Amino acid sequence: MAVEPLEQKEIEEQLADLPGWSLDGDRLARTYRLGSHFAATGLVVHIAQVQDELDHHSDLTLGYNTVALTVNTHSVGGAVTELDLTLARRVEELAPGHGAR
Repeated sequence: MAVEPLEQKEIEEQLADLPGWSLDGDRLARTYRLGSHFAATGLVVHIAQVQDELDHHSDLTLGYNTVALTVNTHSVGGAVTELDLTLARRVEELAPGHGAR
């Protein structure tokens, strides 16, 4: 099955079910604020594991107590695809209840 870019409306509809995630230009984006640097580091490790399972990787930024992700699909020219939304959903399963920033 080929990966295809999603239309803007389709992305917006799916983002409605992903609180805290947004479309930032041509990328999905989300920042999590955690209770400590250790917790943020742990989340990064878990996200990396999911990314390897999906063979789809975001840009991750680790701050003192924050984790920021941005993702799009390079193989379709940097557009948002279902792969990006799948990754976002999986990350949300790892980090429920962490506030967006």
